[in-house]
Amino acid sequence: MNHLLIRPQKTPLRGVIRVPGDKSISHRAVMLGALANGVSIVRDWLPAGDTIATLEGFQALGVPIAIEKHSPTAWDLTIEGQGLHGLRPSLDPIDCRNAGTFMRLAAGIMAGQRFPVILDGSEQLRKRPMRRIADPLAEMGANITTTNGRAPLYIQPAALHPIDYQMNVASAQVKSALLLAALYTPGTTRIYQPGPARDHTERMLQAVGVDVAVDGDWVTLRNPGDLVLRPLDLTVPGDISSAAFPLVAAAIVPHSEITITNVGYNETRTGIMDMLAQMGARFSVSNKRVTGGETAVDLTVYFDELHSADIGGSVVVRGIDEFPILTVAATQAAGQTTVRDAAELRVKEVDRISVLAGELAKMNITMTERPDGYTINGPIHPYSAIVDSHDDHRLGMALAVMGLVTHGETLIHNARCVSDSFPGFVETMQSLGANMTWVS
Repeated sequence: MNHLLIRPQKTPLRGVIRVPGDKSISHRAVMLGALANGVSIVRDWLPAGDTIATLEGFQALGVPIAIEKHSPTAWDLTIEGQGLHGLRPSLDPIDCRNAGTFMRLAAGIMAGQRFPVILDGSEQLRKRPMRRIADPLAEMGANITTTNGRAPLYIQPAALHPIDYQMNVASAQVKSALLLAALYTPGTTRIYQPGPARDHTERMLQAVGVDVAVDGDWVTLRNPGDLVLRPLDLTVPGDISSAAFPLVAAAIVPHSEITITNVGYNETRTGIMDMLAQMGARFSVSNKRVTGGETAVDLTVYFDELHSADIGGSVVVRGIDEFPILTVAATQAAGQTTVRDAAELRVKEVDRISVLAGELAKMNITMTERPDGYTINGPIHPYSAIVDSHDDHRLGMALAVMGLVTHGETLIHNARCVSDSFPGFVETMQSLGANMTWVS
């Protein structure tokens, strides 16, 4: 069953749920666990399509990883770290599947290896821009070749050197690729970020003993030349990007109230909550604690009338992955919502502006595109329609939530991709009372 049927929601969404572990943290835990000296323990790791690509990729590079599948949505990993120079060559290209995070961060690690490697992936991943990491890595001395600016990436051994690099656009993936490459070059590497970008890599590098400091807009990594990474002991908090879908569903389905426990609340990732607050969403934050250097909280959201907002600036970077579901909220908000400074949406798994506009048009929703964003006038009462995820997990989940407030049934083709980041999404929504089900 690859299609998802959603019927109009006649009852409130209610309940207490958990969402799968944070995808960004799960990617990085495998990578740094693989490079550590000793055995890393990672609990509640996210077994999604993208993260499994990372796990299998490092297994192919000679890293033993034991898996305890204690839940369909949470695995415990025991990673036998091989040290910075202990990875082994793979006879075949490393298959990154659809995982752009894996490919871009792994490029930084592989640039410092003593053997060649090819990083490849799906046809969808082959369409995504890779010069954004290849060019600055080349400035560090990396011997990296793209295929017309895209994957496959061909990486040959090379001597790396530290650099000062100024990013034109804040990007966690570019920053992370350079920081990981800097593990292989003695000296000090400095990276300027023009605005906040998620800092999971910096936090995890500090957790394994790397001297990483943040001073204003500069991130500095000092490598004495004989780095030894200590193993991780980490429990992965829930992914706020996944939590955003049931949160918005509860915000727009009348009389709903839900609580999501143990959600990661890293301030570089809370843009979605700030944007929803701009629109008048009502929620509370409780039980704040720290796990493995990352803040986790319980989030409760209540249905309320939403209003339009003008969204742009630094908050966009802190919530870039959540715009598909934010757009759904905007369709139910009174007035004109404007999104700007979000051109990055056009180079995700798909062009998330144009593709989402096309699918929403089938539901009688007009989303007026701009080069770096869009406008929507709400509230809109969508029509039933047959739509398509375009194999983009976040578009698929956003359309599913949209279907809860339509007049009539919504059928989403190619919806299985939701497991790329949120395995058990449909079952989780069903536990809240959502009227959605898989169909053949």
